[in-house]
Amino acid sequence: MFDPFNDFETNGYLRNFRKDKNLEIVKRFEHAYFEANIDTALDFLASCPRITYADFLKVHHILFSDYYPWAGQDRSITSPNCAIKKADTLFAHPMSAQLAIEQGLSLANDPKMMNHKFGEIMGLFAYGHPFLDGNGRTMLLVHIELCYRAGFSIEWDRTNKIDYLVALSNEIDKPGKGILDNYLLQYKTTTADRTSWSNHISAIHGLNGIHGDVQIGEDLFDPTIAEKYEKFEEQRGYTYINVTSEKSKSKK
Repeated sequence: MFDPFNDFETNGYLRNFRKDKNLEIVKRFEHAYFEANIDTALDFLASCPRITYADFLKVHHILFSDYYPWAGQDRSITSPNCAIKKADTLFAHPMSAQLAIEQGLSLANDPKMMNHKFGEIMGLFAYGHPFLDGNGRTMLLVHIELCYRAGFSIEWDRTNKIDYLVALSNEIDKPGKGILDNYLLQYKTTTADRTSWSNHISAIHGLNGIHGDVQIGEDLFDPTIAEKYEKFEEQRGYTYINVTSEKSKSKK
């Protein structure tokens, strides 16, 4: 059970307003609110001159604030001392989640970069994993808007969920090697009209939100866990660079 607050029995799954514990019920409410708020979130993104980290957080808030009191807050606030992983893949340290997302946005706000590194950018969003739930749906909407601004779209409804997740996991482990770029290239096409986006998104399989095998690791203040993060970052070998200023940023 994904229970970073350690209060599932008293407050339900991730402290949802209804205190729901049945994950099938949680799934239905999450998806219902997501679909109800898609258009508002997309309209908000369209109004942003340049998409920022604050805008990324706002999209999550628009989508899920009817169900989760912490919607729009990242893990540096909601779970600052918890390591989160899926199988053997660690997601970004809570204090580095913003850095990963901002790197992706810095690349994506340049249309030329977005056209060539659309998979790498999605991998950065996924690695950042700023929220306790709703990451995939939030970053999907942001990515769709960024693709549109760069003059193309990804036919997400044609992708295979298992193949995509394998490519995404490999991208997180070995970023910047073109792994997810190469997988998504076969689904890259011309821009889709904005009026069709809601139906297009609703047709995508697997947007149910429940975490599955995501696990909470030990306390991040434990030196052994901190060392594990350092080793994983070294293994990734990725340098965060602000594309606009060309100044390297620390990963720590």
